Amino acid sequence: MVTKKSLIHVTIIFTIVLLIIPFITNTAGVKASDIQYHLEHEWAKIWINQDGTIDLLYDIKIACDEGTIRYVNIGQPASDFTIGEAIDEYGHILQTEDVSEGEDYAVRVYLHTPITTGSSVGFNLTTNVAEMIWEDEENPGNVGMQFIPVWWGAEVYELRVLVVLPEGVTEEDVRCTPNWDNAYMEEDRLVLYWERRDLYPNEKFTCGVSFPKEFVQHYEEKKKGLEWFLTVFLPQNWYWIAFITCGAVFGVLIYRGRKHIYLKPIVRMETLGIRRGLTAVEASYVLDFPPTKIVTEILYSLLMKRAVWVTATTPALKLKVMEKSQNSSENPLRYYEKSFLEAIRADGSLGEEQLAKTFMLLRDTVEGKLRGYCRRDTVEYYRKIVAKAWTQVEQAGTPELASKAYDENLLWLLLDKGFQSRTQTAFRKGLFHPQPYWWWYRYGYEYYHPRPTEPTSIPGAEFANNIATAVEKTANNIVVNMEKFARSIIPTPPPSKKTSRAPISRGASCACACASCACVCACVSCACACASGGVG
Repeated sequence: MVTKKSLIHVTIIFTIVLLIIPFITNTAGVKASDIQYHLEHEWAKIWINQDGTIDLLYDIKIACDEGTIRYVNIGQPASDFTIGEAIDEYGHILQTEDVSEGEDYAVRVYLHTPITTGSSVGFNLTTNVAEMIWEDEENPGNVGMQFIPVWWGAEVYELRVLVVLPEGVTEEDVRCTPNWDNAYMEEDRLVLYWERRDLYPNEKFTCGVSFPKEFVQHYEEKKKGLEWFLTVFLPQNWYWIAFITCGAVFGVLIYRGRKHIYLKPIVRMETLGIRRGLTAVEASYVLDFPPTKIVTEILYSLLMKRAVWVTATTPALKLKVMEKSQNSSENPLRYYEKSFLEAIRADGSLGEEQLAKTFMLLRDTVEGKLRGYCRRDTVEYYRKIVAKAWTQVEQAGTPELASKAYDENLLWLLLDKGFQSRTQTAFRKGLFHPQPYWWWYRYGYEYYHPRPTEPTSIPGAEFANNIATAVEKTANNIVVNMEKFARSIIPTPPPSKKTSRAPISRGASCACACASCACVCACVSCACACASGGVG
């Protein structure tokens, strides 16, 4: 039987253990005190990937001033990283090891041959790091990265940092701090460059970049409230929380001897309710439509705005961009429509990879808009909007009004799983009256009717069959290579699992750039990525 006295003894012992842990850790952490060294250069090159990870290349030249160096620890900017390859200047593949402890994330690189007093060696290490691109609260609509290269307990004679931005980002899109020393293009991607010299021991250099969020498919958001407490504050302050808790328990056991009734803890989290304000195209994702149907919905949205036109339908769609229409101030294009236009090749066909990027952009944007809202209630809300759109068509007093309601609500009507049958029911006894400029008549009726004419009205049953055929063929023929389209869609990474991956092999050296240009300086409110290095 556990007595009150024994509980007090256990609590005292546990508290003492907690108090001496830091001293044990600090004693164990003292190493390599007899080694003196400096860095001839430290070059860090970062490629920001569209999946929200970065490929990080460190090119290091380390010199031993006294003692023997057998390995070098290179700090990593986040806990979720995957080690790629390490290779020295002589072509030797070097052994690596993850030596992260607590919040100190590091890769140990074992030198091929230990270096001694007066000798040096150059090598580089590549890793892929996740959770590096964060929503930029200082620049709405942007995401960014703040980065501190590895700092050392020794001098660094030359430091270079290069950041390769996602394809499509221009100098006008970028905000950074401090001003870049140079900017240039490398394989159609913008590169920002900083250079510093003669850094003293433990000196840190911080740089940050910010750019529009549509250039990445995934980024992190700062945790708030309970989520921040559980995932950030608690892990970082567990020692003091445990110490305070033990002290509180110790006090209770001494001064209060009576039994306590413990209530089961309940965590309550309130949501923001229904996420209103989504477009029909965005709602198609919420209602769990497949990617091909979603990009078809985007195409119809562009057709309704007369921003594109169909020039062929088989074996795959071919489109023509209508320049005047897409620049119209009356019908401004949305982010997913602009991305869709970028998928149209010079011959009018659609590129599978860019079309996949369009879907991922829509998916990730909508997922961001849904954060904090009740998904179930939001789904039900948009199902009711679809039902209301059909009610307007079915209860219209005349064929002309029904046709007008159908025209105006078509993008919502398409979100009904029974779209074909309800269209047949709504118009089987009447006529459909297309507007003189109506896009559907010009696209659907002309392309899928065996003997196209230009009637002032279309028999309802014929019209319904025509629409059903057009929707089906459009979804099936929107791309030539459906397998390539499906492979190009990167799944949304689970928030609680490792998302880093093997880094892409990009060569062994960092680029050199002279300092000549400057840019607009701006604060980047995103996570600071930094770590220290060491030798042994």
